[in-house]
Amino acid sequence: MALAPSLMRSAPIIESDESEQQDELTSSWRRGAGEAGGVVSTRSVHRNHPGPAVHPSLRRRGVVLLLGVLGALLGGRVFAAAPRPLRPEVAAFIDEMAQRHQYDRTLLRRLLGRIKPRTSILRAMSAPGTARPWHVFRERYIDDVRIAEGARFWRLHAEVIGRASREFGVPEEIIVATIGVETLYGRDTGNFKVVEALATLAFDYPPRADFFRGELEQFLLLAREIRLDMTRVTGSYAGAIGIPQFLPSSYRKYAVDYDGDGKPDLMGAPADAIGSVANYYRSFGWEAGGVVAVPAEAAASAVDAVLAAGIKPHSTVVALRQRGVVPLAAVRDDAEAALFSLETESGVEYWLGLQNFYVITRYNRSVNYAMVVYELARELRSVIQREASKPVPEREMNPAP
Repeated sequence: MALAPSLMRSAPIIESDESEQQDELTSSWRRGAGEAGGVVSTRSVHRNHPGPAVHPSLRRRGVVLLLGVLGALLGGRVFAAAPRPLRPEVAAFIDEMAQRHQYDRTLLRRLLGRIKPRTSILRAMSAPGTARPWHVFRERYIDDVRIAEGARFWRLHAEVIGRASREFGVPEEIIVATIGVETLYGRDTGNFKVVEALATLAFDYPPRADFFRGELEQFLLLAREIRLDMTRVTGSYAGAIGIPQFLPSSYRKYAVDYDGDGKPDLMGAPADAIGSVANYYRSFGWEAGGVVAVPAEAAASAVDAVLAAGIKPHSTVVALRQRGVVPLAAVRDDAEAALFSLETESGVEYWLGLQNFYVITRYNRSVNYAMVVYELARELRSVIQREASKPVPEREMNPAP
């Protein structure tokens, strides 16, 4: 799940009450009396001021503000709320980060102690969009806008996309389509604060709590390594970051510096996103020049058992033929494949997914996701080929001197 716009936002990490806002993680201890000074009206706090009478409520407010300034001058926090006790699982995580990675305990207590579970994140995890029927899911991603924007993105970054394709062996259209499905070519990278999303899932989503505790750990390490302001990075509800929507562990492992500026930047550098998507696919075993998927027919007697074997290629095409699964397009008999189904408006369709289809599911484990990347890629390739074969007008072939 990736933009040319940066993910760094100006909003604070968490919507909090007034006392919590006075303890902002990234700046409160750096603010001196200079910022606090000047906000107090002497008219509202000096009892003997010769001006007009002051309402008692305004006088009380002035006293509070004056005390706040005095607190800042003394180097303390301004009426900071007492820290809430940490949940045992959060405290244990902080201890582990301090012991394993020498992470600052105080920083983590301030960061994680203020995060409250986001119900919108938990709802989204419980009903992912990829679970929709194929024909509904497809309509969201295969449309004129996404195809036109994809062709434009391809033309704009043609040199980098071509270089990545040659180096990593992944088709140009697959690289572009993946970015298109993830973030509409970088235009929509998500507006959830990543640390908040990961903390919610790490401590309040039992089905995958261990996984997301690992991703929270990876995010904190990533932020320290590349100097991210972890309180401002935004992404998906699952904590995916940047133009290609890499989870933090994938960012650290598969992101590449493809524009040569010395660091992989998936949030603001399209070239790095392009190279990283191609590197990711190659790392999971993309076969250069290999088939992705082909339509198939399946005998009713074979369907359930073959589908139950899973999406990872497990049988040769010739073996599948013997079980009643027949490909409807050219594919090598010795190629390994797996059967999957798609729910269309007119009924169930069967397809054979080969190694490269399986590799796409390593990006997102949904069959619908892998299929929409494949179909969008074919649409984009068709557009680019039509443009390349379009005859050039004579005035362009022979420009005026």
